[in-house]
Amino acid sequence: MSTQLSAGGADITIDQENGCRIGSLRVDGVELLRQGPRYGSFPMVPWCGRTENGRFRDGGTLHQLPVNHPPHAIHGLGRDLPWRTAGVTGTGAAFYFDLADPWPYAGRVTQVFELAGDSLKITLGVETYQDSFPAQAGWHPWFNRTLTSGGEEARIAFEPAWQEERGEDHLPTGRRIDPLPGPWDDCFGMPYGVDVTLTWPGQLELKVASPAEWVVVYDEEPEAVCVEPQSGPPNGLNTLPRLVTPVDPLEVSTTWTWRRLG
Repeated sequence: MSTQLSAGGADITIDQENGCRIGSLRVDGVELLRQGPRYGSFPMVPWCGRTENGRFRDGGTLHQLPVNHPPHAIHGLGRDLPWRTAGVTGTGAAFYFDLADPWPYAGRVTQVFELAGDSLKITLGVETYQDSFPAQAGWHPWFNRTLTSGGEEARIAFEPAWQEERGEDHLPTGRRIDPLPGPWDDCFGMPYGVDVTLTWPGQLELKVASPAEWVVVYDEEPEAVCVEPQSGPPNGLNTLPRLVTPVDPLEVSTTWTWRRLG
């Protein structure tokens, strides 16, 4: 089961049965996202990136998550679950799922899509009805490196304040360093909000923006480029926990804005 939204020259397909991911984003008939059941653009929730050895501590309690990318737990649970539909219009849709085992706390995750002719806004929310708990939320879009056969590859432009030094275990070491040249599988700090531009020369420009202060850029594969806004750094359940409480849910959004070139 999937949901189709259209506005202007833009069309998206949301596959709520497969992690409520965007399976397709087409602008004037051109596909922007890498195709396949593992790709598109999926939500990362209730954590982003890798959690060290699948373990996090909440106060005095140590919790064990499924190790789905040994030796770590990666990208949350939401991308692997079916989501329920809360409402759909021609240009917008809302979905949700209830947190349950193997996540140790009860709560609800919502995701809202708002499509315009030249932009897409996505909002993730995490709330609890009982105990407070640490959580993260973000997105992992796989943008096609080239949009058409023979087209130029996407160029990435952004100005982070720092880069999280990455250890051999692919986790941040805790040191902030000056940004290094790519290729990257790295987390960057953007304290004034995520602002990254992808440009396919002569074809399309796409800006990824978010009030979130962290972004992971992954461009080590030949087929795609990933720009991942997220509410905290990898392993943040341990190093920078953001508590979701009954009176303070976690909410984060991202807006993608595009324009045709030439």
